[in-house]
Amino acid sequence: MGKPRGGVGRDGGELVVGMVGTTGVAGVAATGGTGGTGGTPRGAVGAPGGVLGAIGLDEGQESAYRALVVLGAAEVPDLAHRLTLPVPQTERALRHLERHGLAAQSSARPGRWVAAPPGVALGALLTQQRHELEQAEMAAAVLAEEYRAEAASAAEPAVHDLVEAVTGASAVAHRFHQLQLGAVEEVCALVTGRPQVVPGPDNDAEDRAAQRGVAYRVVIEREVLTEPAGLAEAHAALGRGERLRVVAQVPTKLVIADRSLAMVPLTARGAEPAALVVHASGLLESLRGLFEAVWREALPLRLGPAGTVEDAPLAPDATDLEILSLLLAGMTDASVAKHLELGLRTVQRRVKGLMELCGVTTRLQLGWHAYERGWVAR
Repeated sequence: MGKPRGGVGRDGGELVVGMVGTTGVAGVAATGGTGGTGGTPRGAVGAPGGVLGAIGLDEGQESAYRALVVLGAAEVPDLAHRLTLPVPQTERALRHLERHGLAAQSSARPGRWVAAPPGVALGALLTQQRHELEQAEMAAAVLAEEYRAEAASAAEPAVHDLVEAVTGASAVAHRFHQLQLGAVEEVCALVTGRPQVVPGPDNDAEDRAAQRGVAYRVVIEREVLTEPAGLAEAHAALGRGERLRVVAQVPTKLVIADRSLAMVPLTARGAEPAALVVHASGLLESLRGLFEAVWREALPLRLGPAGTVEDAPLAPDATDLEILSLLLAGMTDASVAKHLELGLRTVQRRVKGLMELCGVTTRLQLGWHAYERGWVAR
């Protein structure tokens, strides 16, 4: 869960799906990996790029350009003082901006640097970046077609197309990163207890996916909440809008991306790390059915003000039953709220809670489940 970051670590050579990091969603990682490497201080030249990182600027260079845009023009010592960077580093940043057409030395005043207009300079770089991405997409399409053609001529094309065996910690971790970074709509995961993983900052794939709007549905074993940072990570994930549920035990570790790609552990404890990547097939449908079955039986996780665990109730309370009865009688949310002297948002929140409790997405489904569970009379 967050900056879920799922890390890579050892858990008997299995695929590890655990809550790691401090600000994100339930992490999923391959075991058998190694720890991460140290980073460059934020803001320093050479550090990972900021919002302009996509066009080749690190944070120091971006800060220099932003400062020049604000100032219009500046000399190196003044700019270095403003950025709190050494003069040599500032000069290198300016030279980099010059090569990208974002800054130039003043012809009227030697030693003074001026910023190029952002609309023109950045527009040109973005156009170039789009062109390069289009070329990469075309190359990827050609490679995919070549791969399909080769698989069709192989002795066992169906196996190659539908199931992929990935062996070795590095390969499993890389494939796991691809699965998350390629997700567009939703990632579902079953998370087991006792994950032994590298700290979350070594894997930001899940956080990056969440920032792009990818939804996460995660079922965790209750034991996960007993881990040192389990409750804190669950609390952070819920704060980010992640949907978490809890069961006593999940049947297996599992990750599914966009209902079209799944990843499950392959090897037994102590063996070389390996995993199966399952593409669209009957096997994938079975794995999706397994997740949905566990999801329906799991209880939504609630956290109290102090971070204590408060599982959702097994059945609605008296107010919930009144709301259900009135809704089934055909009353609107507003009418129910007025009749019960509740706020409209309170009614809607309770209905949403009942839908989560039943594991459904529509009110029609909620009505059917309410009847099946005996919450309302015939």
